[in-house]
Amino acid sequence: QVHLVESGGGLVQAGGSLTLSCAASGSFSSINTMGWYRQAPGKQRELVAVMNSEGIFDYADSVKDRFTISRDNAESTVHLQMNNLKPGDTAVYYCNVYYYTDRRYDYYGQGTQVTVSS
Repeated sequence: QVHLVESGGGLVQAGGSLTLSCAASGSFSSINTMGWYRQAPGKQRELVAVMNSEGIFDYADSVKDRFTISRDNAESTVHLQMNNLKPGDTAVYYCNVYYYTDRRYDYYGQGTQVTVSS
């Protein structure tokens, strides 16, 4: 079982910045992908940014050049630096870790609210 704890959400004005952090604990493969997804009211959950244990990353087009993902493999943490936030970034942000052994294992945190006011 994997436990993910997020922190860093909050309310910010448009153009502001926030940093989200997530710490993973429990037993899971060291070869994994950690990242962030978000879900706005009435919308499906979508990928924001992910990074695997080799440092390969991917971003949603809507956040490229504004968000930066980083991770510490030794600490099993992942961070999301969000700059130039827009009202459209308002959502619940979920930390995720997934890995493959006999099948794909997916785990999500409880989510942290990010609200961007105009």
